[in-house]
Amino acid sequence: MKITVVGTGYVGLVTGACLAEYGNDVVCLDLDQRKIDMLRAGGIPIFEPGLDDIVARNVQAGRLRFTTDINESVAHGTVQFIAVGTPPDEDGSADLQYVLAAARNIGRAMTEYKVIVDKSTVPVGTADKVKAAVAEELEKRGEKIEFSVASNPEFLKEGAAIEDFMRPDRIVVGAEDDRAIRIMRTIYQPFQRNHERMLVMDIRSAELTKYAANAMLATRISFMNELANLAEKLGADIELVRKGIGSDPRIGYSFLYPGAGYGGSCFPKDVKALCKTANEYGMTLQVLEAVEEVNDVQKSLLVKKVTKRFGEDLKGRHFAVWGLAFKPKTDDMREAPSLVVIEGLLARGATVSAFDPVAIHEAQRILGDKITYGNTLMDVLDNADALLIVTEWKEFQVPDFAGIKARLKQPVVIDGRNLFDPAIVRDNGFEYDAIGRL
Repeated sequence: MKITVVGTGYVGLVTGACLAEYGNDVVCLDLDQRKIDMLRAGGIPIFEPGLDDIVARNVQAGRLRFTTDINESVAHGTVQFIAVGTPPDEDGSADLQYVLAAARNIGRAMTEYKVIVDKSTVPVGTADKVKAAVAEELEKRGEKIEFSVASNPEFLKEGAAIEDFMRPDRIVVGAEDDRAIRIMRTIYQPFQRNHERMLVMDIRSAELTKYAANAMLATRISFMNELANLAEKLGADIELVRKGIGSDPRIGYSFLYPGAGYGGSCFPKDVKALCKTANEYGMTLQVLEAVEEVNDVQKSLLVKKVTKRFGEDLKGRHFAVWGLAFKPKTDDMREAPSLVVIEGLLARGATVSAFDPVAIHEAQRILGDKITYGNTLMDVLDNADALLIVTEWKEFQVPDFAGIKARLKQPVVIDGRNLFDPAIVRDNGFEYDAIGRL
């Protein structure tokens, strides 16, 4: 099938590459010439394990190509996936300017039937706006060309996006005409040969499903963070509590790990957007507003632990930070807790040296020379008053405790991801402060 993907960001590039992998003829459009030039030269503008191999393989096979030409991209695909950014607006709502611009471009250039699919995370009612934008452009041209609009939200975890796309636990499609549904079934048939995973529903329900899923996961994280903070006050161990409640099959273990707060491109933005949508309909989502508030506070928790140990005035103090990306297996630092931690330390007069296996270049773009950077996790420890762990990269989880202790000025570890058994760390001669651990 001939497919066009509008946008070569995280969702668009993964979608295009994975669809090409299954034999589809895919064109990816982006108006950023720099990104297209990079992709044509064999580069990848984002970090996602395994994506470079899939892109290279399908470009070589002629199933995947990249363009900045709108007319070419519209003419190519019977299905037009819109996978552009929907950044938060000043009031917290999702900014739809790029989605609607893509829809208008399709309406201006299309000459035959198209299925226009919202792949971007968009508020409920966006499909109606896309349909109106396309129809308006066709009317301006005096053309009457049939088209369908569908919603097909993505459920990709950064760091595991290829696996999530290739082996989805569900495929949500919102569509309201049989022709569009048949085409979407054809596209996704190879991804569900084992059993039916495609859930067909009305468009508004599909749009809400994406927000509801992210809001639920964010809620679980904030819930556990509050319980962890309470556990510290009560003298309980949140890790034992997590195992106790996670063993209940109605609850499960996923997203029950307390820490320094969630970040990234999805949870913070989507919780805000869903709250804003509710406000527009005269409702307040009290639980989700609390989820957001808890997360904002949690991002500053490591700074509070530092000031409790070293005092509010941190002039002359130096701290090592392990982990800059908002989660492992990505270089994404959008809404990353590390930024709040580092800015909090700098504001109190401290200096910071940081290491991340992947996100150093992104950190340098954001933070510049406000901090120093190490080439290895051990590089940043010299003369630090404490080590702060902010991201749970695997290579942090079995460290050389003797080597760490030899380099630190003081043997203090403040662990924002509960990576270690407290008894083991303390037996190695460290002061150890984690999230809700005894």
